[in-house]
Amino acid sequence: MENTRSKVCVVTGVGDGTGAALVRRFAEEGYLVAMIARNRQRLDALDQELPTARAYPCDIANLEELHDVCSRIRRDMGEPDILVHNAVRATFKPFMEADPSELEQNFRVNTTSLLYLARELTPSMVAQGTGAIIVTGNTSAHRGVPNYALFAPTKAAQRILAQALARDLGPKGVHVAYVTIDAAIDTPWTRAPFNPDEPEDFFSKPYAIADEVFHIAHQDKSTWSFDVDLRPFGEQW
Repeated sequence: MENTRSKVCVVTGVGDGTGAALVRRFAEEGYLVAMIARNRQRLDALDQELPTARAYPCDIANLEELHDVCSRIRRDMGEPDILVHNAVRATFKPFMEADPSELEQNFRVNTTSLLYLARELTPSMVAQGTGAIIVTGNTSAHRGVPNYALFAPTKAAQRILAQALARDLGPKGVHVAYVTIDAAIDTPWTRAPFNPDEPEDFFSKPYAIADEVFHIAHQDKSTWSFDVDLRPFGEQW
C-alpha cells in the first residue's frame, strides 16, 4: 500500500513576521506544521487560522522543555520531515554596558537549541534517507560590528554548527542550509521604530523569504545549496 501520510514541518520562532509566513507557506503545500514559540496567544491565533498547523508553546532556551515538545510533536503528528530554525534572541548594546550573561542566553536560543533539535529530529530523517534543516540567519553570522558583540558570535557559531551538520547529514540524504537575510524585514517592529521613512522596497517581505526557504527545502539532490544570501535589490553590500 502506498504511504500517504502527510509530511511534517517544524518551525521555531513563530512570530508575526517571517515565522508566521513560513507556517503559512508550508501549510498551503499540505504540510502538517508544528509551531514553536513562547507566545501562546500568537500561536493559538495561527492554530485557528490554519487547520493543519498546531501550536506548541515553548521557550527553546529551556532544553528540557524543548525535548518534551519534540516528543509531543512526534507523537501528535509523526516524524518531522523538515525543520526550519527561525528562533532568534539578540542583544544590541555596547559590550561594556551589556550584561555578559546575555551572550550565553543568546547562544542558548540561537545555537544550542539547534543542536538539540537536530539530535531530536534527524534520526528519523536519516533512517528514511531524506529531510531538510533550514536555518535563518543574518549578516551577524559573517561579521561583527559595534553593539553586536553579544549577538554576532552566537549567529556565527550557529552558521558553523549548521555547516557541520550539513557535512555530516548531507551524504545521508538530509539537506542542511543556512539562509542569511541581509535586510530589514517588513514587520511592524522594524518599520515604525527603526525605519519609518524608508520606501516600500527597502524591506524584505516575509512571504518572499518563506517562498525561498520552501524552495531551498525542496531542492533537487543534485543541486543543494548551503549558504544562501537574501537581500532587497537596493541593499548596499
